[in-house]
Amino acid sequence: MNFQRTVSRLAVTAGVAALVATSASGSSHREAPGITEQPKVDASDFYMFRSYEPGRAGYVTFIANYQPLQAPYGGPNYFTMDPDAIYEIHIDNDGDAVEDITFQFDFNNELANDGAGIALEVGDATVAIPLRTAGQITGADGDPLNEIETYTLMHIAGDRRSGDRNHVTGSNGEVFAKPLDYIGEKTLPDYESYANDFIHTMNIPGCDIPGKVFVGQREEAFAVNLGEVFDLVNLVPLEGSISNDRSNDDLVGRFNVTSLAIEVPIACVVGDGNGVIGAWTTSSLPQGEVEDPSPTYAATSVYGGAFVQQSRLSAPLVNEVVIGLPDKDLFNAAQPTQDSALATYVTNPTLPALIDILFRDALGASDNIAPSNFPRNDLVTAFLTGFPGLNQQATVTASEMMRLNTAIPPTPQASQSNFGVVGEDLAGFPNGRRPGDDTVDIALRVVMGALCHPVPLGAELGVEGAVEDTDSDLVNLGLCAPEDAPVGDQPFIDGAPISASDMQAVFPYLNTPLPGAVN
Repeated sequence: MNFQRTVSRLAVTAGVAALVATSASGSSHREAPGITEQPKVDASDFYMFRSYEPGRAGYVTFIANYQPLQAPYGGPNYFTMDPDAIYEIHIDNDGDAVEDITFQFDFNNELANDGAGIALEVGDATVAIPLRTAGQITGADGDPLNEIETYTLMHIAGDRRSGDRNHVTGSNGEVFAKPLDYIGEKTLPDYESYANDFIHTMNIPGCDIPGKVFVGQREEAFAVNLGEVFDLVNLVPLEGSISNDRSNDDLVGRFNVTSLAIEVPIACVVGDGNGVIGAWTTSSLPQGEVEDPSPTYAATSVYGGAFVQQSRLSAPLVNEVVIGLPDKDLFNAAQPTQDSALATYVTNPTLPALIDILFRDALGASDNIAPSNFPRNDLVTAFLTGFPGLNQQATVTASEMMRLNTAIPPTPQASQSNFGVVGEDLAGFPNGRRPGDDTVDIALRVVMGALCHPVPLGAELGVEGAVEDTDSDLVNLGLCAPEDAPVGDQPFIDGAPISASDMQAVFPYLNTPLPGAVN
C-alpha cells in the first residue's frame, strides 16, 4: 500500500492533531523536581524512526538521551552513566500499553590496573593520578585510560522485571565498551574516528538479522530558545519579530548529551501486531539507599530492594510543559497504562492559557487568543490512543507512548520536512520522531490552533484534484473551526531552528560531541 497517498483522511487528520499534544510538550531537561536530584538518570529526549541511512530502510532506530545540559568542559569526571541504575527502552507491539520487548542497559565503571588505577612514582611513593587519563587517547590497546566504562545489554521478552531475559551479544561477547567523553582535542585528537569504533554490531535473541548499538556522548540535538522560553516566554514568538538562527539556540552547539542508540530490524520489533509500535524510555534505581560513611571508588552508597522508576519519556516535553507541577514526579514514576488518571492536563491544557496571559496584548487581541474547543478530545486521541491508519495500533489502550507506523517508508535526509506530518512528510513527527523534526516551532503553532485552519495536506489525504504546494492542497481537517483558534494561522516560532541537514545521515545520527577544549 502506498501510505504517501492512501492514508485515510481520518488517519492523517488525527495524526496531525497529535502535534498539538506531543509537540506542545517538546523535550525534557530537568523537567520534574525529583529528577533534578538524580541527574545521571534524567532522560532528555527520545527518538524513534525508520532508519534513513542509505541501505538501512529495513530498520528502526531508537535513541534515548540522558544527562542533559552537559557542559563540554565538565571535568575532571565528565559524564559516566550510573552503574547502580538500569536504563531501558520499552516497545509495545500489540497495543495493550504494556512492554512486549525491553532493551535494558546496565553500566559498569572500573579503574585501570585491576581497580587500583594508574599511579605515578612521586619521590618514594606510588600515588594514584586524579584524572581519567594519563595521556592521549586514540583507541589503541595501550592507551593510558584510567577509568573504563562498559555495559551489558539485555533483551527482555514480556514483563521488564519477570520476562524472558537474554543477553544481546557482540564481537566481544556480552560486554560492550563505551567511549570516553570528548575531554578535548589534545586528549582525543580524532574523536569522530575514535567514537565510531564503538558502534557495535549486536546479535539480538530471536532475531535472525543483526542490529547496531552505540552508547556515548553526542552533541545536543534538541533546538530551543531555552532561557527565553522559561523566562515567561521572553520574546515575541512570531516570524519577523525575532531572528530565526542558531544564535538563539541555548542547547545545540553549546551542550552535549549521552545517547543510548540501537538500530533493530523491523521484523524483530513488530510482533503479531499491525506494524505500528509504541515505545518509551525509562531509568530506574534500587528502592533503598544507605550512604556509606567510608566510601570507596567502587561504592559510595549501599543499594538494595526492587528497582523503582525514576524517569520516563516518550513524546517530547510532555512532563515539562503539559503535566502540572504537583504531578510531575508521579508522571515520571507511572506506567503508560496509568496515564488516563492525568487526562485533565490533556483535555484542558494550560500552555495555551499561559500564552494568552503573556501575549494577548502583544498580538493586539481584545479577547482570549487560546483555542476554546473544550474538552480537547483531539488531544486525548493524540496523547492516549493514536490515530486510525497512521499510528493507531490494532488494539487501542489509552496511554501516552510515542507511536510509529513501520510501514510508512523513511524520507531521505535531504527531503525531510522539519515540520513532519504538517509539513507533508508522513515519516516525521508525530509518526515517531526524528532528530531533525523541529518540535518547538510545531508546538508553538499547533498548540495555538493551527489545525483549526486549512493545512496543506490535500494531496497526502487523496483529496480529488489536490496538488501539492498549491491552494488546492489546503484542506480543513474538521478538528475545530477557525473561530475556535483566533491566532491559529499565525507563524509562531521560538527563533531556534533545526533540520535533518544539521545532523548526520548515518547511525547514530546525532553529531560528534563538542570538545571540552580546542587544541
